[in-house]
Amino acid sequence: MNQNILEGKWMQLKGSIREKWGDLTDDELEQIAGKRDKLAGVLQERYGYTEVEAEREIDDFLDSWEHDHPHK
Repeated sequence: MNQNILEGKWMQLKGSIREKWGDLTDDELEQIAGKRDKLAGVLQERYGYTEVEAEREIDDFLDSWEHDHPHK
């Protein structure tokens, strides 16, 4: 999923992101606002992921979300 799609579907994705990474705060989600690099940074800080791990987690999450929501 490219950056434009992540930003465009941010409102739909926020709830699923909250379920996946429950430690993220509302303020963090507002700051991320669909920006992949910001999501990766917050995941690194909050969960101790390396940059590569954060990117892989995001890719896996987005692939799974698209599979479960093919027409959204």
